[in-house]
Formats: sequence, structure tokens, C-alpha cells
Amino acid sequence: MNKTLLIFGYGYTGQVFASVMRRDGWRVIGTSREAEKAVGQDIIQWPGSDISTALAQATHVLISAAPDLNGDPFLARLAPEFEQAASHLQWVGYLSTTGVYGDHGGGWVDETSALTPATTRGHHRVAAEKQWLGLFESHTLPVHIFRLAGIYGDGRGPFAKVRNGTARRIIKAGQVFSRIHVEDIAQVLKASIARPDVGSIYNICDNDPAPPQDVIAEAARLLGMPIPKAIDFDTADLTPMARSFYAESKKVANDKITQKLGVSLIYPDYKTGLRALLKAERSVSK
Repeated sequence: MNKTLLIFGYGYTGQVFASVMRRDGWRVIGTSREAEKAVGQDIIQWPGSDISTALAQATHVLISAAPDLNGDPFLARLAPEFEQAASHLQWVGYLSTTGVYGDHGGGWVDETSALTPATTRGHHRVAAEKQWLGLFESHTLPVHIFRLAGIYGDGRGPFAKVRNGTARRIIKAGQVFSRIHVEDIAQVLKASIARPDVGSIYNICDNDPAPPQDVIAEAARLLGMPIPKAIDFDTADLTPMARSFYAESKKVANDKITQKLGVSLIYPDYKTGLRALLKAERSVSK
């Protein structure tokens, strides 16, 4: 049977996932706001084009776009279409964020933890999750929620900033983040498609939550460059957006993806991931 994946929001993560699925013989259709990306029959500019045919053809759907004050941008315009599509869609994945948990003082959270977002972005994500799960409850849309930690991968590593001297080691006592390599996001989504569990929520993160300054230090060490000096968070010159990321500190548990979906992470910690990124960079430059 032919499988067609429709990705709403054909950005960084969506494109990596699309490559994985195309290698397995899937047809992948993506939507983009940018006209220059909407070239070719399988990239649709949206808003601006009719999406109904693509949604009717899709067997699986991934939603990868940030919500705003009005909630999820796709549901705001396409809720009736998704309600109708519930009868033929086999899997719907919504990419959320671990920001929905808010600040837990560096403690552990899992999928059952309270949602206490500390930022406006986090509140918007909580609302969007409820919208999508509402369609599961009211129209049996086969929704799965994936809460992503900080994403890194090809083109999104710290090496460029370390090389050009803009990397900063901001120190805030007790601060810890979880992160995930984009290739591991793709394999978790693929595993969920193979073993759907409608209405389920999954954290996607690696095994090693760590202070952000440790990641910068490791990148410098791998490059053989001096470790950037430490800067105290309280006196650091940060934009409001950058400062808001430090409003939350938590360690995110990933037991559900490893135990329920049987995923073995390609990059189980940031050190493994950074070594692989640097190796790939150097291989391309040869």
C-alpha cells in the first residue's frame, strides 16, 4: 500500500524526517510559507494554495510549526478539513516542546509531570497540544504528541560560534537543559508510525541533560581551541528572548521512547553528537 506523509511546516526537522521516509519509499508532501521553497509538485506554498487534495491523499500527517496567541496556525484555518480527514488518516504527529513543563528547579520531568510553562511560548504550546488532543477526543483523529528538547544537528551545532569567537559560556547556578539530535527525532517519529498508540505523548530527548556551558566547553575542546570564558548570567548582556531560555531548568526523562517504542538513540548524549557533527564537517571539507 502506498504511504504518503504530509508535513505541515517543512522546516529543519521536517526536512530531515522527509529524507528518512523518502529513503523508505514514501511519498512526502511539505508545506512552506516561503514561495522559493514551494518549487516542485511535492512542496506547497501555504497559506496561499489549496491544501485539500494533499490532505485527502495523505495517510500520515506531521505538524511542525510554532503556535501563536490564537493557537495552532493550521488548526485555525483547517480544523474542519482535519475533522473530515480523521476517517482515513492512520497517524498524526504534533511536534511540541519540553517547554510545556516550565521550570522544575533542575529536577526530572516525564510525560505525567505537571505543565507549568514559564514563558509565553510555553503557554502557546500547551494550548496547541490541547487543541490537537481535542480532535482526537471529538473526532478520533489519530494524534500523537511529541515534546522536543533543544534541537541540534547538521548546520545547528556550536562549532561555528566557537570558531568565530561569539560562543559564550553563560553560567547560571543549577541550570540544566535537555537536548536531542535531529536524526534521533526522525527515528522516534518513524518508530511511532510503526507502532501507533493514539493519544500518546512522548518526550524526545537524549540521555544526558547538561548545563549549556558544558556543551560549549566540549565543542571548544574538540576543536582544540580555548574554552570561552565564563560569564555570570546575572550580568550577561542577553536579549529578552535569550534570557527567557534560562527561566526554566529541568532534566527530561526519555524512558517512554526507549521502552514503549524500542528506540535506541543514535546520539545518546551531546558528546557523541558533537563528535559526529565535527567528523561530518571535516569529511565534507576534504
